[in-house]
Amino acid sequence: MYLNDWIRKWFIVVLICLFIIIGCGAGLLWDNYRSESEADSKHVINQVRLQVSEMMLYLEQYSQKIHDDPKVQEALQGMSQDHHVSLIYAQLDGRVIFNSSPNNTIQQIDLKTALHYDLYHARVDMDTYNIAFPVVDEATQVQIGNALFTIPARFVLIEKSHATPLSLFIIMTSLLLILCLLMSLIRNKIKVDIIQPIHHLKDYSEAILKGNYEQKATYKVMDEIGEVYAVFDQMRMEIMHHSLRRDEQEQAQKELISNISHEIKTPLTTLKAYIEAIREGVCPDMSSVMEYVEVMHNNTDKMTRLTEDLLVHALKELGQISVTLTEQYSRDMLLTILQPIGHYVRTTGVTFIEPPDIPNVLIHVDANRLEQVISNLTANALKHTSAGDSITVNIELALGQLKITIADTGKGILPQDMPFVFDRYFKGKLNSNPRNEGTGLGLSICKHIIEAHHGSISFKSVQGQGTVFHCWIPLC
Repeated sequence: MYLNDWIRKWFIVVLICLFIIIGCGAGLLWDNYRSESEADSKHVINQVRLQVSEMMLYLEQYSQKIHDDPKVQEALQGMSQDHHVSLIYAQLDGRVIFNSSPNNTIQQIDLKTALHYDLYHARVDMDTYNIAFPVVDEATQVQIGNALFTIPARFVLIEKSHATPLSLFIIMTSLLLILCLLMSLIRNKIKVDIIQPIHHLKDYSEAILKGNYEQKATYKVMDEIGEVYAVFDQMRMEIMHHSLRRDEQEQAQKELISNISHEIKTPLTTLKAYIEAIREGVCPDMSSVMEYVEVMHNNTDKMTRLTEDLLVHALKELGQISVTLTEQYSRDMLLTILQPIGHYVRTTGVTFIEPPDIPNVLIHVDANRLEQVISNLTANALKHTSAGDSITVNIELALGQLKITIADTGKGILPQDMPFVFDRYFKGKLNSNPRNEGTGLGLSICKHIIEAHHGSISFKSVQGQGTVFHCWIPLC
């Protein structure tokens, strides 16, 4: 990504600069070492020989006349001044014959300590060298004396060129300045592209903690930080959605209590009124009494269903809803469940089609809870059907599981309601009959019970054509 590539490129540039600086430093050390080596080499001795060669040749020719002939001494004195050297000529016993220096009081020298034939020992100080050369007679080729030259170092050593060290120093200084600039740019880059966005994310997080979910986290560049911002904003929207859903559920829960109170109050009032009528002898015969009893029975069933839904919901909220699974054969159990449900559906004018055959297999099931699921699904189908429609129940083996299908030919479910069918308190908008409006808990309870059986529940619906629910129960 962008930041990784950027950091990698800058890191490579910094490494290259460091390597060049190290190379320049090594070059300066090598140049210094080479200069010292050149100063100690034989090349310097050769420079000295060239400097004094004329005087050495004159000494070898006129060495016998130096002591007696003033002209020879004057000639040597002149050559010493011309070549900017000081000459002391001594015989083999150390006695000084000629001294061109102003301080010519030296009469004798110690040949063991005064004669230096190498450059290292010849150096007297930083500016002067004392170098000795043997003087050989031309005729006999025998050494007859020693010539001691005092030579300024500037005439011996080759002047060092400072061009290379200066260039290396300029390169090193420039690279160091570039490194400082790079560090400044990196610091600014980290501050602008990393630290400031993180501070902004901190502000957005504090806003979310305070319940302000409308403040959108935006970042212009889609790099690593931009991806973090995108994920953060998705999280914000998810939290906002869950917060809204929570508020809706809390509001729905309040409405649920109010609706159940109202719905229980209505059948209770009706039940009380019919009981009072029977007590007061309003019914003239037994058939009238039985009609009243039937109405009272229907209202009692309605209160029982409402109370059961409310109880199961409360147990589910507390995590205490009980599903006791036992091994049972499916056929007899399901026949026992479907018979009263079919009878009730037919009394509403809706056709109830029972399964032609029920597989008799062994399953782990809580019969009471499974009856609650089938009753809730059937009651939900009744809310969306009317007289002349049909409800079909089919039970079969599929994919190694027991599949229970409950289909109706009613109004169906609106597409916008489908994602929320199994949510608590959710009530579809398609049902316009207030008398059939439920609590919004039935399908949520069904899903919880089926999942407690280690099964699954799903549905398909087409508006105006009906709805089909599938429940899958694993076999033993």
